[in-house]
Order: sequence, then C-alpha cells, then structure tokens
Amino acid sequence: MSKFKIYKKICLMLPESEETYPFGPENCVIKVNDKMFAILDEIEISLKCNPDLALDYREMYEGVKPGYHLNKKHWNTVVLESDVKRKAIVEMIIHSYKCVVGKMPKATREMLLTKLEDQMEFLK
Repeated sequence: MSKFKIYKKICLMLPESEETYPFGPENCVIKVNDKMFAILDEIEISLKCNPDLALDYREMYEGVKPGYHLNKKHWNTVVLESDVKRKAIVEMIIHSYKCVVGKMPKATREMLLTKLEDQMEFLK
C-alpha cells in the first residue's frame, strides 16, 4: 500500500472525517465538519499546526516545510519520502485534526474530541 493510501486511511479513521477533491483528482482534501485538516497527494501531506510547533517541526525535520499554497504560519507540508517517520506524521495528523476541531462550537468540539479520545483508547 502506498504512503498516500496509508495516510489517507489514517485521516479518514478520525471521527466525522470526509474525503473531498475540490482542487482536482490529484489532491485529496480531508475535512471534519466541512473544515480542512489535511491535504495530500502521492508526494506530500499538508497539515494544520500550532504556530510554535510548526516552527519546531521545520527545525527537527528536513522533510517539513511551510505549508505549500497555505498560511505558512498555521500549516506545514510534509514530504512523505523524507526523514519524517510514520509515527511523527500520525501525531501531526491528529494534532491537525485537534487544531481544526478546537475552533468549532463547544458542543461540536466536545462531541468530536470525546469520540477521538474513545477511538484512541481503543487503539492502545
């Protein structure tokens, strides 16, 4: 299975996530409650990130760059074939999801974060 398919599958495992293609068939956009948290293709994945953590990731890994065609303060683009290990990318995906959900109305936010926590407990 390609890294693209693996990371797309991981994104879609998160509560209420949906796959869309608003930019054409090459760019998969994963949304939660109609808000983007991941954009991926065969080469890279772009993820929302806390600004301070975004800078830390860019310093830690050669494969993490400022978000391509995105707000560079809040988004990172990760090259899939790089020095960034799968575990780190999965952590970045979950962080991106939480960043987006964190800006939603309280009831929606609490429901989605509870579902996420339940899912994470199940995976342990």
